[in-house]
Amino acid sequence: MKKNVVRADRKLMYEGSVIKVYQDKMQFAGGNEENWDYIHHDGAAAVVPVLPDGRILMVEQYRSALDRETLEIPAGKLDAPGEDPRLCAQRELEEETGYFCQEPKWLITVRTMVAFSNEKVEIYVAEDLIPSRQHLDENEFIHVSAYPLEELKEKIFRGEIQDSKTIAALLAYGEAYGKSRRTAN
Repeated sequence: MKKNVVRADRKLMYEGSVIKVYQDKMQFAGGNEENWDYIHHDGAAAVVPVLPDGRILMVEQYRSALDRETLEIPAGKLDAPGEDPRLCAQRELEEETGYFCQEPKWLITVRTMVAFSNEKVEIYVAEDLIPSRQHLDENEFIHVSAYPLEELKEKIFRGEIQDSKTIAALLAYGEAYGKSRRTAN
């Protein structure tokens, strides 16, 4: 399939603090050409923080793109290309929730918008949480709450949680860990 489509050129159109936007000139087997948008992102990490009672810590924060607050798992961009995503997940967990985890376990990798972006989010599960303190940026306002997984699933299917990384993470966590938790109780 790839031989039917070739990128002939890539031009940087905009460079921001989180993304770079390019215009790709694509050539097709039939001789046609078309411009496609491409958004480069250095990557991110996210974490499903699980309290000893099984509830999951969630963060509520304002998202400018939607002009509203959203309920999400803690996450953030890598500080530099090549940063270990596990370290990023640990950092974001502590910064956003005030908890730390020595050994987050990898859960899944999510590519958020494959049609026009290379953003890759490595998602981890954090158990054995150690209380610490939040380290929010000056203009960052995050409210932390704990929810049972079943309530979060209901919020997903009612459309109250729409963030793709959060949906993927919670459903994957429920599949990978939820069954063992149910049989242990």
